[in-house]
Parts: sequence; structure tokens; C-alpha cells
Amino acid sequence: MSRIGKMPINVPAGVTVTIAEGNLVTAKGPKGEAQLQIHPNMIIAQEGAVITVSRPNDEKENRSLHGLSRTLLNNLIVGVNEGYKKELEIIGVGYRCAKEGKKLTLNVGYSNPVVIEEKNGISIEAPAPNKIIISGVDKQAVGQFAAEVRKVRPPEPYKGKGIRYVGEYVRRKEGKTGAKKK
Repeated sequence: MSRIGKMPINVPAGVTVTIAEGNLVTAKGPKGEAQLQIHPNMIIAQEGAVITVSRPNDEKENRSLHGLSRTLLNNLIVGVNEGYKKELEIIGVGYRCAKEGKKLTLNVGYSNPVVIEEKNGISIEAPAPNKIIISGVDKQAVGQFAAEVRKVRPPEPYKGKGIRYVGEYVRRKEGKTGAKKK
């Protein structure tokens, strides 16, 4: 039995979860509303404020889907209740960001500033010129958007300049020594 799949999901107060035909799960909470389509082989049962995910048999595909389905459903409930956020920091002389309406402008060493649009369900904040906070209900969408912003100027290993996650360790390399031979 899947250790993750057999764990029950507790639905917090203030969150309503409805399970429609075909395993379409809709969750509404203080942070917003989200939907998730779970594989039709999985059996989702809701008893009061507890949701359980089970599988019909021990075939390889169903064993693979069991823990995944439970985790995706838990992420959906946590997302509408608390939300997810990723924090990025910009390191480098003259590197900065600014938020203008629904656009994030990044000045990170290119000849022109890079402009990134906010996507549906994702909000961007720039509390400081060198800090970006990306938040939303969908864990996968928040992580993907943060990765796209980081990809504009990933941290380089020699000086450590670039956009990185807060707390990310960048492995530094030593540069050339510059010794001349005669």
C-alpha cells in the first residue's frame, strides 16, 4: 500500500470541496477557487471534513497514480486555503526590478529591460528593487512562473550575479589565476 496515498486529507474550516462525476474536484477557499481532474481509476471518498483516496487494485498504473492523486488533491486544498509563494532575489550591481501595473520590468544587464506579464491566477510583488514575490493558488503554476523569471538571468558561478531563489546556494568557481609564463 502507498504510504502517501493511504494518508487521509483533512479539509480545513473555510474550505469547501465538491467531487463531481469523473473525479473532477473543485475546491473553494479564502485564497480563491481551483479545479483538478483526478484519474478516473482512483476512488475519492469524502466523509465530513476528511477525504480519502484509494485504488481499485494493485496494478502498476494504479499504484503509481495512488500517491500522486493524493498529493495533487492535498496541494489543491492547501492552495485555496493558504496559497503558495516563491521568493526570488536579484544579485548584481545595477540589477533591479520594478512592478508597473500587471508587468514586471527586470533590468539585469541586458541592453533593454525584460518585461514579464502576470499570468492568470498568479500575482507578482516587488517589495524592494532586488526582491520578487510570486504567489498564487496552484503550486505547479507558481513554481513554473518562478522558474521562467529565474531563467531570464540565472545565477552565474563566478561572481554569483543573477536571479536566484531566496536561500538558494550557488556553487562558486574560481576564476583564472593570471600567472604569466616566460
